[in-house]
Amino acid sequence: MGISVPSFFKERKFPFIFTLSLLLVCVSVLLFTNTNTPDPLFFYSDVHTSSSAQPIVIASPLPAHTSNPITVPPIQNGPVWDETSIPVSVNFNWRLCTGSVAVDYIPCLDNFQAIKALKSRRHMEHRERYCPQPSPRCLEPLPKGYKVPVPWPESRDMIWYDNVPHPKLVEYKKDQNWVKKSDDYLIFPGGGTQFKEGVNHYTDFIEKTLPVIEWGRHVRVVLDVGCGVASFGGYLLDRNVITMSFAPKDEHEAQIQFALERGIPATLSVIGTQRLTFPDNAYDLIHCARCRVHWDADGGKPLLELNRILRPGGFFIWSATPVYRDDDRDKRVWKSMVALTRSMCWDVVAKTVDSTGIGLVIYRKPISFVRYFKRKENKPPICGPKDRKNSSWYVPLSSCVTLPPRSSWPLPWPNRLTSKPPSLATNPEAEEMFYKDTIHWSALVSDAYANNAAINWSSVRNVMDMNAGYGGFAAALTDQLLWVMNVVPVHVPDTLSVIFDRGLIGIYHDWCESLNTYPRTYDLLHSSFLFENLSQRCDMIDVVVEMDRILRPGGYLVVQDTMEMINKMRPILHSLHWSTAVHKDQFLFGKKGFWRPGRGSSKS
Repeated sequence: MGISVPSFFKERKFPFIFTLSLLLVCVSVLLFTNTNTPDPLFFYSDVHTSSSAQPIVIASPLPAHTSNPITVPPIQNGPVWDETSIPVSVNFNWRLCTGSVAVDYIPCLDNFQAIKALKSRRHMEHRERYCPQPSPRCLEPLPKGYKVPVPWPESRDMIWYDNVPHPKLVEYKKDQNWVKKSDDYLIFPGGGTQFKEGVNHYTDFIEKTLPVIEWGRHVRVVLDVGCGVASFGGYLLDRNVITMSFAPKDEHEAQIQFALERGIPATLSVIGTQRLTFPDNAYDLIHCARCRVHWDADGGKPLLELNRILRPGGFFIWSATPVYRDDDRDKRVWKSMVALTRSMCWDVVAKTVDSTGIGLVIYRKPISFVRYFKRKENKPPICGPKDRKNSSWYVPLSSCVTLPPRSSWPLPWPNRLTSKPPSLATNPEAEEMFYKDTIHWSALVSDAYANNAAINWSSVRNVMDMNAGYGGFAAALTDQLLWVMNVVPVHVPDTLSVIFDRGLIGIYHDWCESLNTYPRTYDLLHSSFLFENLSQRCDMIDVVVEMDRILRPGGYLVVQDTMEMINKMRPILHSLHWSTAVHKDQFLFGKKGFWRPGRGSSKS
């Protein structure tokens, strides 16, 4: 209850006047001293937390993190970004990236010197990864007029034009209802080349054609090949379907950047000469609407790659002119597709045309491997032991058929999220580890992250878990208005199949290289005990520069690691003018600002 100043003196008499005067003198001295301290941007932040709460102890063997019991101290009111007097002792000389693609620079896809030296581009080699050595340490400039992104769910339908100022696709697709420019915004009406009456009409048509698809219950995890601006995946989110939309960085300028700015899961990739960075038998359904992939090319390798990543019993929906037109070219393509899918034992479960004249065919992959041994001709051949290895990081496309495993379809969503994944090892120890890991992340997210005042979760939409393990971090956040890209690093045990079994999405990646995404595409980056092993393989400065590239201004970093690794990261982050906070010697929180170096260089 408040008390007035006159009553204060009346009740407490004059001794308190002396006390108050002394307090004012002390405050004045402190303020005077503070004016002589260096710029707080070049000092670390520390964290103030309540010490009254009791810690939670969770003994959980974690597959890709640590096998030791984890003590999770609850954070009451969260860390406070508070500048303290721990100076940066390392000098960094940051500079802006230059050149025509500087604002949207993707090091491993914009290596023009390597692309120019290619002997062939026949199989989309020029859209694949060629990482420069050493890794570039320049910082991408912000687009002129860049603003804090439009929040979800409004961002599905409109984004700031200045954040992705690319007008080419607006003009190129103006008659197909992909994207339009309106004043300061890019507007996404929800149309597309193959869904003239909108995505909802199109997805309703698919489910009516084949009710067993049952969006969001039976079919949960979808891959959209050649996704355009990803409206197909964006609208399926309303049906509890998580779609990985992908397309190459090509003449369809910035289509994946549009998708990520909208808050829709997407990645840059191409079906060229190498495998997609997904595990075998991952997706419930794969979709292609005029995706411009020649499925029968090179002996059918592109379609055989889809067969590899499609779950047994899963569906492939192909909506393209060869399905419903009768000109000579389309007839030839359809005939070739019939022969190829039959040789792969795929069944046509539906073929139809909707009210707009757009047709589609739905294939289904066999559940049992027995059918492959009953073929009259072993063509394409069955993959041998070497090709059966669940690996796809810089692995060439195969010309063989991957046999389906002896595993069942996951339980309907949302039960599959917490039930035993079909691809999990059959021994009891693995199952126990999985359930303990789920409990661990549920408690950690609830007690240390979700109610954390250091993070404004209402501004968080695109999240990346840099070392996802079983996907427990993402699973604990499924009730939030966000999505998580789960990354399984190539140097840790492979758990990505388990993540897909749970109804989540993810990719393989090596964090010693740049990621296939545009700058400023994620709101929050998370990692758990990633950096100790990683620092033995590559320079931490390069990893932090990459994190700075893909994180949006105002975005957050959450790291659980040893203090040794945290102390190595903090001076780099502060040289980039990030704020940081540490909690209980195991959690590092970082927040990226809008700072960019000058045109020359900037030393910190």
